[in-house]
Amino acid sequence: MSRGRGVRKKIFTENTAGPVSFSADVVSEIQELFNKITTYSKPAPGEWVIPHPSESLRCDPHQHARLQALKDSLNEVKNQLSDKNLEVWHQHTSFTNRAGKVIAHVRAAANAEICTQAWCKFYEILVTFSLVPDRALQNGELNSVHLCEAPGAFIASLNHYLKSNSLYCDWTWVANTLNPYHEANDNGTMIADDRLIANTLPWWFFGTDDTGDIMTQKYLLELQTFTRNTVDLVTADGSFDCQANPDEQETLVAPLHYCEVVTALLLLSPGGSFVLKMFTLYEHSSVCLLYLLNCCFGTVHVFKPATSKAGNSEVYIVCLDHCGREAVRPLLSKMIRNFELPITSREALFPNSLIPESFLQQHEEICAYFHEHQVRTITENLRLFQSMGDLERQKLNLLRDCAVQFYVERFHVQHLHRSKWLSKNSVPGCNVNSKLLFRKQAGTFNERKKLQALDWMEKVNQGSYKAFIEEHVTEVVGKGCLLAGPAEDCNMDAWYILVGTAIPKVRSSPFCDPDLLSCLNEALEHTGLTMDGGLCVPSCSSCEVLTLESILSEVISLHRSQLVHGACEQRLRCLVVGSPPLTGCLPQTSELHFECSEGPSHPAAGLVTLHDGEPQYQRELLACVLHSLRSLQAGGSLVLPLLSAFTRFTAGLVLALRHCFRSVTFRCPAPAGTLGAAVLLCANYCLAPGDRLLEFLGEMHSMKVDFSCQVLQFVPMEVLLKGGLLEFLWNMNKAIARHRLHLLVQARQHSITATT
Repeated sequence: MSRGRGVRKKIFTENTAGPVSFSADVVSEIQELFNKITTYSKPAPGEWVIPHPSESLRCDPHQHARLQALKDSLNEVKNQLSDKNLEVWHQHTSFTNRAGKVIAHVRAAANAEICTQAWCKFYEILVTFSLVPDRALQNGELNSVHLCEAPGAFIASLNHYLKSNSLYCDWTWVANTLNPYHEANDNGTMIADDRLIANTLPWWFFGTDDTGDIMTQKYLLELQTFTRNTVDLVTADGSFDCQANPDEQETLVAPLHYCEVVTALLLLSPGGSFVLKMFTLYEHSSVCLLYLLNCCFGTVHVFKPATSKAGNSEVYIVCLDHCGREAVRPLLSKMIRNFELPITSREALFPNSLIPESFLQQHEEICAYFHEHQVRTITENLRLFQSMGDLERQKLNLLRDCAVQFYVERFHVQHLHRSKWLSKNSVPGCNVNSKLLFRKQAGTFNERKKLQALDWMEKVNQGSYKAFIEEHVTEVVGKGCLLAGPAEDCNMDAWYILVGTAIPKVRSSPFCDPDLLSCLNEALEHTGLTMDGGLCVPSCSSCEVLTLESILSEVISLHRSQLVHGACEQRLRCLVVGSPPLTGCLPQTSELHFECSEGPSHPAAGLVTLHDGEPQYQRELLACVLHSLRSLQAGGSLVLPLLSAFTRFTAGLVLALRHCFRSVTFRCPAPAGTLGAAVLLCANYCLAPGDRLLEFLGEMHSMKVDFSCQVLQFVPMEVLLKGGLLEFLWNMNKAIARHRLHLLVQARQHSITATT
């Protein structure tokens, strides 16, 4: 290895005080890093043509021997990583990554918004390929669609590129991603980072079912209607978590790539550009898609950005000069009809016999080129992981410094004032400040595979929450959490009722620790318990248990603390929601007159993973809240048990209660026999008669909703994410999930003890 002697070259940028010298071999290696570009060369016109639709989607996929040999070779090298601790390995490869310092430099020097690895990769693509069509700049109008875009780095990068280079045009963008706020979307398949989404929600299209699932035909057609205008640019940066089966990443992600390509071809106007993230290109599904793209675009490049980690399989397919929909329309119609079929039951897009040998030869050469680079990087990383000398460290540091200078110089990254960002006023998103936002895989691949095979109880015992879950409740949770109301900035003009397909299961929540919720769901599914009058497991004798008397005593204290002008001369009502047997003998005081108010009925058996998302429960909870608010007078109080507040619907009701009472707090766990895991204590009713809030809730209650649908949301997410509500809900839901898991663990342990 060179020690840096010999000819030295200078790299100069606007962001440095002067030229910085690097040896010729360092500069040469960095130049190679920034030039991993291959391009398909089209033969004579008429040789590469789209097969007739009658020939498509009717044959079994073909296995290409030479491509499969590359796949086997790569997997053999990658399998050497199976015993490496992922966190330690990532730390190592972050240091060996030649472009590892670029992101931090760009973030600081250019003041880039959401400056992630994706931001830097897309900026490379934008400049390298002049991605924005000249027609759009000449017309002064640019329309772009960004698929699978969360958290929004491609959009922020494009915004930076346009504004810092003074490419002024009327830019309209639409973005798609799995909705991070939709409770049916699984945490493992979506990006929870909503830094841009929370501030630009009107530009994100989630479809009428509100999921944002691009892999449904209904969403595809709705997106086409929603965009309408000429679309100049489509980007698709989607993927799945394939860490459980990394050898088959390409096959696992193939259905998504199919849907992204169909969407782009359906939306793009003639002359438009398309950027698609793919991985290895060895399977017949990838061969067919690349051939189709070559038939539909003037030029197709396969590009590995320098800021894409050299050891992974990620490449970007950059397609320029779209030929227009007419040429592909007949095939597109057939592809759309097969949109939702899983890749395992979908025939090959084209038979192998109709793919020209001239294309296959080029494709194999391209695959071999990227295979060589990836294998070389992994092999080097493995060698350096075993032993890295001082000279090698020095060389790597020089390479990393040179890459920063090279990036800034080649791509002319300039400073952009915050006023030109997309999110000028930063509003914290649902999980942005959570330590769980970027959850990292831990341990080795082999250890994670073993963990997946364990049952829920074994996972708890080996998980990071074991001590937290097993700890007994020694004091009531919630005393330190208080929502002071009413909020001064309550603007109901922006409230709207969103109806969508009924939620089959609450898989995620913007208002709860995602790992705890997933753990709770798995425990409930495998214990076969029902939600009938609460969680049907024995109570824990070692936990502090709330009683109805203690709850009412706290209501009295809360009521007294909220009196504004000293003692109240009249006796005020306090509605206690619950079944008559539980609340039949309510104590009375000179200050509060306690009355029983009927609550929601028990959710149907077998719906435990719906939590508070069960449609009937939600309807009856709304009716209960509405009845209570209409019954109370100024100064009154309300005691309301809740199953949870995982859904946007219940979160909206909690916000509504905040606007109706001067203080709202919670206590967990709820008293035994209560239909709920926590209890809301609402004191000092302050809503004026005839307030718009009561009218709105009444209209929602009187809505006729199809049995297959339910109200998903009625308060905008921008509102639910503001102020102290988010922290309040997070703390309450965390306490609920933790205590339910505690009871399930205790029940399992008692069961094991009894059988032995």
